[in-house]
This record gives sequence, C-alpha cells and structure tokens, in this order.
Amino acid sequence: MSSSVIDNTAKIGEGTKYGSFCVIGENASIGKGCLIGNNVVIHAESRIGDNVRIDDGTVIGKSPMRAANSAVTKDQELPPAVISADCIIGTNVVIYRGCEIGQKVLIADLSTVRENVTVGDYTIVGRGVAIENYCKIGRYCKLETNVYIAAYSELEDRVFVAPCAATSNDNFVGRTKERFKYFKGVMIKKGGRVGANATILPGKTVGADGLVAAGALLTKDCPDKKIVMGVPAETVRDVPKEQLLENQGWED
Repeated sequence: MSSSVIDNTAKIGEGTKYGSFCVIGENASIGKGCLIGNNVVIHAESRIGDNVRIDDGTVIGKSPMRAANSAVTKDQELPPAVISADCIIGTNVVIYRGCEIGQKVLIADLSTVRENVTVGDYTIVGRGVAIENYCKIGRYCKLETNVYIAAYSELEDRVFVAPCAATSNDNFVGRTKERFKYFKGVMIKKGGRVGANATILPGKTVGADGLVAAGALLTKDCPDKKIVMGVPAETVRDVPKEQLLENQGWED
C-alpha cells in the first residue's frame, strides 16, 4: 500500500497482508500468509515466520536503549528478532532485537519482551506482561496479566504465573557498587506455579511442581511439590496429587 514504507530489500511471503502506515526495514523477512495491522514497525533484519498475526501499533526488532547508569543493559551487537510460525502478537507490543519467539506463542496487548530473551513454543504471555533481558521462558508457560519477570530469570516448561506476580534480581535495592556482582533473577522449575500478587526475591527457586500462594513473599526456595504461603512464605503442605503435572494427561 502507498501509505506504508517497505524497504526494497525486504522479503514478504505470498498471501501476506499489511495495513496502513507500516514500516518494514532493510532485509526484513516476513513469511507466507501473515496478517499485519496498521502502524506496525518491523525493524531491519527481523524474521517473521508463516501465518503470523501482528496487530496494530506493534514494534518488532527494536534496539535497546542504554541509560548511562544502567546495571543490566549492555552495548552489544544483537541478532535479529525472530518470530516463529503461527504466533499471535497483540496491539502495542514491543519485541526487542535479540529476542526469539517459538511457534504458536501468543503475546497479548501492551506486553514487552526485551533483548536476549527466548520464549518457548505454545507459551502465552498475557496483557501488559514485561519480560526483561537475559531471560529464558520455556514451552507451554502461561504468564497472566501484568506479570513482571526480572532480568536473568529462567522459567522452565509448563510454568504458570498468575496476575500481578513480581520477581526481582537486586538484593541491594539499587545501592552500592557491590550489587553489580550479584544480580540474579529467579528460577521457576518445570510445572512451578505462582499465585496472584506474589513476590519472589532475587536468586530464589520455585521447585518443580511447587506452588507459591497468592500474596506470598518468597524469601527462601520453595521445595518441589510443596505449597508455600505467607509473608515470609513458609511450607504448609504438599501439592495435591491430582494437581501434579504427571497427573494432567499432557504429553510433555
């Protein structure tokens, strides 16, 4: 369309449609059968798979900004953003350069996925979620509305995080030069679950099939297959057997 700006080196697959006022940068690659809304920006070299939907106002492949005193953002050469086949990307989403999104992922409106992040196949990233840099998100995860995943965190497969849960990575809370040595995000192992408005402190682990109850403050690791609750969180009982991953009938 004449209202959009498409670099002459960009490749657009058969059957792909795009709306008004889009910008598609140098050497960007968009697969077959994609549906791209209005005012979408796809930065240089970004790679979009087949049958991807990208809604209005979204930005793919943005380069990070580095504040003069940033603790975790580094000057670096980043690979292109990659969005695999059959993904759905909502309105006003920002996905940074150096980010790789697996197949059939849904990233809902107003979410941000920073550089050096991977998101596994079939994962759902809910509305307003922020995934900071240097994070790894597994397959079949679900991050609900307004979840915050701090830099240097890892979530294994089948993790569930309820709305407004927050993680952190700085035990020094922004003070002293010593903090730069100890940045560490959180680890949520396979099948771990975190309730609404829970907070997980830096470097803490939610064990496999562990459950952090709503509103809890996790100051020490949650054991495998245990429920922790309270402020600070303490172990209260086992996760019921019918809730364990092994009893859900899922293939993996």
